[in-house]
Amino acid sequence: MKQSIVHIALVVEDYDEAIAFYTNKLDFELIEDTYQAEQDKRWVVVSPKGSNGTTILLAKASKPIQKDFIGNQAGGRVFLFLGTVDFQRDYQQMLSKGIEFVREPKKADYGTVAVFKDLYGNLWDLVQFDEKHPMSNRIF
Repeated sequence: MKQSIVHIALVVEDYDEAIAFYTNKLDFELIEDTYQAEQDKRWVVVSPKGSNGTTILLAKASKPIQKDFIGNQAGGRVFLFLGTVDFQRDYQQMLSKGIEFVREPKKADYGTVAVFKDLYGNLWDLVQFDEKHPMSNRIF
């Protein structure tokens, strides 16, 4: 049996500002933006360009309790991990687009990593795994 995690829901304040951030700042691709009339919401999916892995479902908060978690979906921990095959290229590009890094790049035993914030404050790792790390051949 083969299974995959298809989407991860990310609670956002506004669909359009979230789409703009992910497509313009992180250079992600807008996969789908479909209005669902029966629920009066949009189904918005983004993904790193060229990725065949898990996508992000941008889910607009629709209840007060959901709004409380915008920007803090992991309780202050790193929530999402963006893998790359060229850390320096992507790090420099992200800096040039105004992405805020809260932890500067460092070399770890598994690879090179830096921590940045998305538009709402969720923490992400930008990571390039070393060739010998088990994840290095699973990402790309």
